[in-house]
Amino acid sequence: MKKLIAIVLTLALMMTAVSALADIVIVQNKVEITSQMEEFAKLYEEKTGVPVKVITGGGSSDYNTVLKAEMQSGREPDIFVIEGPSSYELWKDKIADQTGAEWTQYTAAAYMVDGKAVGFPVAVEGYGLAYNKSILDKAGIDPATLTTYDAYAAAFEKLDSMKEELGLDMVVSMVAGTTTGMTWVTGLHNFNVYLTVGNERNDTTYIDQVLEGKVDDERFHQYCQYVALIFKYSDPDMLLNGTQDSQLAAFANGKAAFYHQGNWMDPSLVAMNPDFEIAYAPHAFLHEETDGILVNPPSWYVINENGNKDEALAYLNFLATSEEGADYMVNKAAMVPAFTNVTLAPSSPLSKSVMEWNAAGKTYDWQQYKLPDGFGMGTLGQIYELFASGAIDVDTFEIMMKDAIAGIAK
Repeated sequence: MKKLIAIVLTLALMMTAVSALADIVIVQNKVEITSQMEEFAKLYEEKTGVPVKVITGGGSSDYNTVLKAEMQSGREPDIFVIEGPSSYELWKDKIADQTGAEWTQYTAAAYMVDGKAVGFPVAVEGYGLAYNKSILDKAGIDPATLTTYDAYAAAFEKLDSMKEELGLDMVVSMVAGTTTGMTWVTGLHNFNVYLTVGNERNDTTYIDQVLEGKVDDERFHQYCQYVALIFKYSDPDMLLNGTQDSQLAAFANGKAAFYHQGNWMDPSLVAMNPDFEIAYAPHAFLHEETDGILVNPPSWYVINENGNKDEALAYLNFLATSEEGADYMVNKAAMVPAFTNVTLAPSSPLSKSVMEWNAAGKTYDWQQYKLPDGFGMGTLGQIYELFASGAIDVDTFEIMMKDAIAGIAK
């Protein structure tokens, strides 16, 4: 009898261990799709019996801080997100090879290292300056003409002079605060405007210079003037204290003509039910014409070498190849999938605009994630905030930015 009890207990312990291993823990960085991702996790558990826990960092919290804490928690995540070379370098010893996985045959956007597929593209995302077409129509502004700095300067000035008539609180809904955790908007996404706008995709001229501590003086001067233009026509309180939610609300409620965010905000935007047409205009910061928005996979799911690799890979394959996965990506999360087997097309306005720009071949690359870890959000982000607060003028902003970049090479 004692022997039988011992066997039963041993089997019970083994089953508990297997059950624990079967759990999937995901740490992800897209706060705007947290609820949708959690619903998909429930669906996956119903289909497979495998529980999935979703932990989110991002928005007003720092994803990297959340990820590092989870890595030290005693239960490392099985799937987590990398955003490019700097985060890959940080975690490369933990990242498993996914070469030959079922999902890899349906995309050209895998994160590749030495010919190996190590990252599953979360989506294809894009950003420019989203605009309220109704407001632009009332002001007599054709968004197709917004392809130079001078065109934006004239448009912003006209809209500003008509704010009361148009019911606007600001021309551009923009955020730059450090305490609200929004420096990724400035130090990563806006800074990438300098790095890539007007260039061929995969042209690394300006990021290569930055990593050597240098900038193209004339191009950088024009970029700083563009930042000054956006800040001038935003709202001071929004710049310093605005959150992801309040920034969106100003635009969705018709209180801002333009909105500096990407199509990852579509789920939240659609939930607010705006009653006007929305699309993207370029971040055209140069005096010469540039006509395109910034489009790329923003991040990649990677599998932890120390985690539950088989179940993690099964989850990613299901996400990429099943009807449920396609429905989640397109209809629930309002994403533009990176997979050729997904035939659904998003109807949400920002993602629809991204697809149109992408189909026209009018896109620029994302190279902000090649910056050293913490440099964009931390070092540069603080300088943008100083400028947004009025503590420094545009000339000092340009000098401080150049000095910070020069420090990379030291």
